[in-house]
Amino acid sequence: MMATSTAAARPHRVLRALAVRQVRRGALVVTVVCAGMSALVVVGYRAEALDQAAVEALAQNPAIRTLFGEPVALDQAGGFTVWRTGTVLAVLLGVWAMLTATRITRAEEDAGRWSLLLSGRITLAEAVRHHLGVLAVVPVLVGAATAAAMIAAGVEAKGSLLHGAGLAAVGLFFVALGGVTAQLFASRSAANGAAAAILVAGVLTRMVGDGVPALAWLRWLSPFGLVALTRPFDTDQGLPVSVLTITAVLLLALTGRLAARRDVDGAILTAAVGRPARTALLGSVPAFAVRRTMRPLAAWSTGIAAYFLLLGLIARSMTEFLVDNPQFATMAAQAGFPALGTVEGFAATLYALLAVPVGVFVAVRIAALAADENARRLTLLLAAPVTRLRLLAAEAAVAGCAALVLITVAGVAMWAGTATVHADLGAGDALAGAWNVVPVVLLCWGAAVLALGWAPRAVAAIGALPAAGGFIWQVTADSIDAPSWIHALSPFAHLAAVPATAPAWPAAAVMVGIAAAGVIVGAVGYRRRDLCA
Repeated sequence: MMATSTAAARPHRVLRALAVRQVRRGALVVTVVCAGMSALVVVGYRAEALDQAAVEALAQNPAIRTLFGEPVALDQAGGFTVWRTGTVLAVLLGVWAMLTATRITRAEEDAGRWSLLLSGRITLAEAVRHHLGVLAVVPVLVGAATAAAMIAAGVEAKGSLLHGAGLAAVGLFFVALGGVTAQLFASRSAANGAAAAILVAGVLTRMVGDGVPALAWLRWLSPFGLVALTRPFDTDQGLPVSVLTITAVLLLALTGRLAARRDVDGAILTAAVGRPARTALLGSVPAFAVRRTMRPLAAWSTGIAAYFLLLGLIARSMTEFLVDNPQFATMAAQAGFPALGTVEGFAATLYALLAVPVGVFVAVRIAALAADENARRLTLLLAAPVTRLRLLAAEAAVAGCAALVLITVAGVAMWAGTATVHADLGAGDALAGAWNVVPVVLLCWGAAVLALGWAPRAVAAIGALPAAGGFIWQVTADSIDAPSWIHALSPFAHLAAVPATAPAWPAAAVMVGIAAAGVIVGAVGYRRRDLCA
């Protein structure tokens, strides 16, 4: 009896070991970033002599609350750290958890690697549960490491533990969300799109709930709003994080139930049967690249437009407040948001954030080509008179053009918001500020193509590194007052504050040259290597 039980448990142990191998590197990186960034902000904190009236003015200003979140316990290193990094780290952890959940479940099915695995005693529901069970441990470790790092840096234990618990709950929620969408949709791209839409909606809901007192209840509908409601280092509320954790556990249970109701490579939501064939944009490789980019482009455009429209609407209130309260302008500069005292400076500073989602979009679109190759969907296509370079050129060109569309959408949305509140920002200045981030986006484009040629399993991570990694590097360097050469390692350090100043053309030319070199080297590698190598 014991031998039989051991034999039955062995496949499950092997399955869990496989899941650990698939997530361990990303888990290490996200843990180091969250814990390290929190500790650095605590160590670099310098208490400001803030009078009570100034703190109350900060807390009541809707623009400040919308952009940064509700200011809580800023007179403490722990409270300032949570206010400065809490939402950023929660979004970072949520994005990683969501993408990893779909990668180790739906992407493995898309590639056909689960077909043989599930031909034995392991069921689909068991495979999904074991993989997500391993992944669910990571947010807990991230939260514990972040709390331990903050306590070691010298802040109160209770608030640190609550902040760590909030990060863990957010990560667990998006692990579960990625698992659910992976069961609902028949492809990883569709699952990622649905989960990303919920994430963006959560961020915007938190911003509206913080900025409009009458709609403060909206924060209970957002995972990021629930984390903010815990108010670490202030009232230390445990109920919101409990609600988020219970929701995540219920979603994990739902994931297992959904997996048990479908077949391998199937989905809960299936396409309608008998609809007329849609043959538009199927006549050539470039046309098909446009066709499969249009839907994600529309979704990303909607999210980016909503975000920058909201930023435009608060531009006037924000700048007026910071002019009247220079101490908070200094604090915003320490948080990585300098020059917020004028509308042009406000726009220039916030446009720098635009490079992150657009850079990630480009990386994800190039990674889709790698995913198609890994799933062997390109084998027959490349057996026809279609060269790899032609395919790469079409996909890369469409991804680059789509990125320019996103940038333009952000510029128009910012201008529309500022025009609504009669802030002084012309349409030309708004577009110039948005297009100022093109060199950083091109670095992501070049890095993604380079990875496609030489490291096809890490296209998304390497492609997003110049934008996402560069932004985190810059904020960290600001936190510890690093030497100038440390700052210079981030591409954001070389962006001029357009439209407040003229563009930095030499730096832009260097970044464009580096991106072009990455594309050329990546194309050479893609042409030379084997398929699925």
